[in-house]
Amino acid sequence: MPGQRSITEAEKLVEARLGDMPIDRERMAVVANIYRAAAAVRQHLENAVLRGSGDLTWTAFVVLWVIWLWGEPESRHVAQEAGISKGTLTGVLRTLESRGLARRLRHPTDGRLVLCRLTAAGEEFMRRSLPAFNAEEVFVTSRLDGETCRALADGLRQVVLQVEEQGEARRLALLAGAEPAPRRSGRRRRSPAAQD
Repeated sequence: MPGQRSITEAEKLVEARLGDMPIDRERMAVVANIYRAAAAVRQHLENAVLRGSGDLTWTAFVVLWVIWLWGEPESRHVAQEAGISKGTLTGVLRTLESRGLARRLRHPTDGRLVLCRLTAAGEEFMRRSLPAFNAEEVFVTSRLDGETCRALADGLRQVVLQVEEQGEARRLALLAGAEPAPRRSGRRRRSPAAQD
């Protein structure tokens, strides 16, 4: 893929490539720009704040945020809220534990469950980093006035609610009730001939 293109260049390329296809271009632009904005903001916040204050990834920060917000959640709920697999959460928690920011605890009444808790250092990290994080949230939204910020936040909330409330029924209808194919890693299985 060539070097990163500006959003304007990408929009022109999409328009040229679509031609006369019967596509709802406005809805396509919304979803494409949600993705582009999320990627741009994530990269900016990692580079401007997270790497300088603990060398954390976006995912690690989100995990800290979820634990900080919920107090002492079960690990499965942390993974769900952070939008990551339980396996990914295990690796993130190991990193956070090695840095003294979080710890895993056995559930007091059900030994099969694991609880997550911030350490004192984790609490201090959140108190220290949140103002810097928010300053960059202000920076990345500085082209928007207050009313536009509220409208955009509400619009994005409506997108999330649509998927939360109707996504499963839509998936079942699209797949005729079948389960989706399991996720695969990026690695392809070697063919039997290549293994010989």
